[in-house]
Amino acid sequence: MNELQQTRVGAWPRAALELRGLFRNQAVSMLLILILLWVVLAFLSPYFFTVDNLFEITLQTAVIAIIGAGMTFVILSGGIDLSVGSVFASSAIVGGLAFTHSHSLFLALLATAAAGALYGLLNGLLITALRVPPFIGTLGMMGIARGFALIFVNGVPIYGLERYKFIGQGKLFQVIPVPTVIVLVVFVLGYLVLTYTRFGRFTYVIGSNIEAARLSGIPVQRVQIGIYMTCGLLTGIASTIEAGRLAIVQPAGGNGYELLAIGAVIIGGASTFGGEGSVVATLIGAIIVTTIRNGLNILGVNAFWQYVVNGLVIIGAVAADQFRRRR
Repeated sequence: MNELQQTRVGAWPRAALELRGLFRNQAVSMLLILILLWVVLAFLSPYFFTVDNLFEITLQTAVIAIIGAGMTFVILSGGIDLSVGSVFASSAIVGGLAFTHSHSLFLALLATAAAGALYGLLNGLLITALRVPPFIGTLGMMGIARGFALIFVNGVPIYGLERYKFIGQGKLFQVIPVPTVIVLVVFVLGYLVLTYTRFGRFTYVIGSNIEAARLSGIPVQRVQIGIYMTCGLLTGIASTIEAGRLAIVQPAGGNGYELLAIGAVIIGGASTFGGEGSVVATLIGAIIVTTIRNGLNILGVNAFWQYVVNGLVIIGAVAADQFRRRR
């Protein structure tokens, strides 16, 4: 058999292996599941593939996806952040108050992002300086941030944020929704940071083996603080999109968003032990989470059951990760 024939014979096994590897990629698998989910929902309801409903899915996904992008950094590092729902509400309230007093949208957005980053800084200091486990530290911050959100406004929502609407409802060139543009910018930057910067590589290393990271000279504490600040900053940015959708901010906002954000990251294939995952897969996971919620609403399923379904999906994703690791 000549060299050309050997090349042709060996091409098929190589192609089969490459195809097998492609389908074992978590992002590709989740994308196929998402497409299947869309097909099923389109078959069950004629209202699913309408322009209005797809636009609604886009808006709902934007908020969860951006929080999920920040949560990706945290989970990749082997941590967890249970405070994002409360930070979401508290940073939005800070921004709303800044707008009420200054009537400057720029200052309001800056205050919102700064408040989110500050809560992330506090989370990072709790975990690094005080050695509080991430689960406990962020659980405590969940109560603190929610309490401040209520205290700042005495539990009363802030209305009249009409100038926020462009962020949550506007369209560039009358075609592209502004929230979609923000999501794309956030995820492109997140991908570049995780793939091409030392901060991103350090995040993976810390999640894989924190002791090895310390011994190799990585400034673990500073990186962890930066990770939680990134999560808080992105949570604050996400809160401005919801404020733009509703033209109000409320201290009870963001309730349950930590479950959705963590679900998006885990469904996207990130390991709960850290060191494995990507923001691209998180984006697909966020779309799946939002599609499930949207589909249940369209099918008339009681809203209370959505919590049950979301919990089951997260448990299923973690169980699948455990099974894959044993294999």
